[in-house]
Amino acid sequence: MPSTGRLAVVSPLARGRRPRALAVATATLIPLVGVVALGWNAAALVTLYWFELGIASFWAVVRGLFAGRPSEFEAGTLIADPLAARRISLSIPRTDAQIWLSSVLVLPVAAAVLAAVWAVVGTLTVGVVVDGGLAPDALDTVALATIGLFAAEAAATVVEYGYRGGYREHSAQTAIRGVFAHGMAIFFGAIVIVTLVGAATVGTEAPLSAIDPDAVGLPVLCGVIALKLAVDLAGLYGDRLAAFDESSSLDLGFSYDPPEPEPEPVRDPLAERSRTIRLSPRGRVAGAVFTVGRHSGLWLLGGFPACVGLLFAIGREWATAAALGGVAVAVPVTVAAIDHELRYGLVEYRVGDDALVAYDRLFGTALWRIEPWDETDLRLVRTWLDRRLGTGTVVIDLGDRERQIPLLADPDPVLDVFDRRAMRPAN
Repeated sequence: MPSTGRLAVVSPLARGRRPRALAVATATLIPLVGVVALGWNAAALVTLYWFELGIASFWAVVRGLFAGRPSEFEAGTLIADPLAARRISLSIPRTDAQIWLSSVLVLPVAAAVLAAVWAVVGTLTVGVVVDGGLAPDALDTVALATIGLFAAEAAATVVEYGYRGGYREHSAQTAIRGVFAHGMAIFFGAIVIVTLVGAATVGTEAPLSAIDPDAVGLPVLCGVIALKLAVDLAGLYGDRLAAFDESSSLDLGFSYDPPEPEPEPVRDPLAERSRTIRLSPRGRVAGAVFTVGRHSGLWLLGGFPACVGLLFAIGREWATAAALGGVAVAVPVTVAAIDHELRYGLVEYRVGDDALVAYDRLFGTALWRIEPWDETDLRLVRTWLDRRLGTGTVVIDLGDRERQIPLLADPDPVLDVFDRRAMRPAN
């Protein structure tokens, strides 16, 4: 950890909660100075809060990108789950930081949700109170204040998350979690201002242009700033609230299970590798089609083009209707095929005397390793598809999770790895 040179100046500021506390103080003092000293009205304060929400969302996405632990997905999640199982990362030169593939899967969805929330909040707050625009002087000071908030949040992220190594304790999912509470505080403060302004100036049937942002006085604006500060302090001391939550019989929602540490690399190759087993081409194709049947929600992806195609069919545009019908079928089948390929088709199973290793042929990495007696149960099942293809599916129960190897033409080499006798179907 650096302690000399230019970074020695940063060390006193990087202790404890100081980086985040300074960011909270900046986010409180800037609007307070604007309201008290610069004569900001409700419109200027709401505009600043809206920009602050955008800044918090941006840096949350940045923290998620460089999170030091891989993200987790619910078992069975299409495409994302098998991709996240591949512990692939891109190392950042001259640092021990890395960008996980699983983080890249989380962030586009998170960024889209945060952008949508930011747009909706802006419509409901800034779009109402700032209907006539800000005065030039207020606009200039709000712009400078926004730059100050951006710099404060950037400094807190770099020092606390980067310099102090906070990224090592987070996945992308936990890194962006805090921005939602921060955003709720900003949204609630802005809504309070909008409500008070509307109640003080217009009736229920008056147009939005009749709203006067100057109708709310200084005490009310300072009260809103104090209310937001209280929520920010709750986030700053969230660890103490979590400890209280865990030690009491009340469920306040502050405690949460931290992400699991990065697992040890899977040991490979085998000491005595005797055979490599892969799914047959017939099994890969049939398994992809069967995946569509097991995930009925996939057909929702084809619902929109199917409905549009139906409208064209009503208008006797048969060529367009047929093309859209093909798209409605191709989209869910393609998604199912990609998911099945990632889970099973692109995986080979290396069978040895001392272990069974699943090896990813796409990225050239070992996915998991099971040794004899790691399992709590071992079964050979024959699904509807197995019976028609003359194959078998090996199910390995590890207690907390299951590993399935489906559609094996000859499952005996896999079963022979284990000392436990496998349960087999009656017929």
